[in-house]
Amino acid sequence: MNLSNLRAPKKANRNRKRVGRGMGSGHGKTSTRGHKGQGSRSGSSLMRGFEGGQMPLHRRLPKRGFTNIFRIEYNTLNLDRLVELGETELTLEFFEKKGLIKKKNGLLKILGNGELTGPITVHAHKFSKSAQEKIEKAGGKAILVA
Repeated sequence: MNLSNLRAPKKANRNRKRVGRGMGSGHGKTSTRGHKGQGSRSGSSLMRGFEGGQMPLHRRLPKRGFTNIFRIEYNTLNLDRLVELGETELTLEFFEKKGLIKKKNGLLKILGNGELTGPITVHAHKFSKSAQEKIEKAGGKAILVA
């Protein structure tokens, strides 16, 4: 590859659509708005989801359930994933460096899916019962971080 065969990606240099510039442009006269009606008038902007006066879909559908605004979300990791890391001391900083904790101040919960081969020390905000049992059974420590 050299400068003589470099090209811009497809559609990178498309001009914007210029409407109302004569019949020869293909977008003249009604300027792609059609004839008459609310959408053809100047200043017309409909609210999102407007269906011409018909009851909108978001109001026709039944509302169900409840959203708890005090919910605490945890990033979850299984034991089999911890074994793959090949470390004996697993801290929150280590998880963050590896990109396993999504948010900057995210909480971490360890789940018990998988088997441990050797003793490991895990620091986390929460452990499932099965995870804690498996870690301690393998001779490791499950340390809760406040």
